[in-house]
Amino acid sequence: MSDVAKMLWVLESRLTEPVSLDDLVEVTGRSKSYLSRAFPLATGYSISGYMRARRLTEAARKLADGAPDILSVALDAGYGSHEAFTRAFGDQFGLTPDELRRGRNLDSIQLVEPQRMDTTATIDIAPPRFETRSRMHFAGIAQRHPMNNPAGIPAQWQQFQAYIGNVEGAVSDAAYGIVCGIEDGDFDYIVAVEVREGVDVQPELKRITTPALNWARFVHRGDVTTIRATIGAASEWLANAGRELSDAPVAFLEYYGPAFDTATGAGDIEIWFGLKA
Repeated sequence: MSDVAKMLWVLESRLTEPVSLDDLVEVTGRSKSYLSRAFPLATGYSISGYMRARRLTEAARKLADGAPDILSVALDAGYGSHEAFTRAFGDQFGLTPDELRRGRNLDSIQLVEPQRMDTTATIDIAPPRFETRSRMHFAGIAQRHPMNNPAGIPAQWQQFQAYIGNVEGAVSDAAYGIVCGIEDGDFDYIVAVEVREGVDVQPELKRITTPALNWARFVHRGDVTTIRATIGAASEWLANAGRELSDAPVAFLEYYGPAFDTATGAGDIEIWFGLKA
């Protein structure tokens, strides 16, 4: 059973109980930082966000069945007051608990069902190539996305197409998808090219620098639609090999080399993880 599958087992089996990150560390034997990164990469949710969404989903089912006491439902979902529960419920579903109970219908809301425990089923992945690089400088278009629905990424790449080949001081024809700022189920995604230090680029482009790091470069086999499976498998490969991820703000890089075909979404794709020395 993979690390994320173990975490899902614990979270689902203790849905009405408090579960701490320390509990998950004890079950998996992994570090807190690894689990906090691995879970959203595999599921699209932060650990706390997944538990919140699942508990509110089960609360919605009780209300649609006509639960007589909203406060009791709130307490079962882990909320200490009617007000806190109503606020969280509205943020999740766009209506109040009372409105759902009166309507007795779940068709108008999007429930969060249990994640499949084979969501991180192991795929065949070759060992990475390790490469030490000095600081790298990038310029690109940045946007924040929800982990569980990053539907805006293709449009972000489309917007950046006009810049490829037209950014002053670009190091090569390769492009990068830079993932950083993972927090509470959201992340920053920067579509970028590597540039020389100190060059002037278009003012609308965001600049980001990665520190000198030893990078583990994993080859992705397939097109971009299956890239999350490779990211999860690569992260687990490194954990099993005892290699710790760096503390740099960048979680990982998606590398799209010169042979990448934008029409088919396949060819010359790698996932780079920065490692601790």
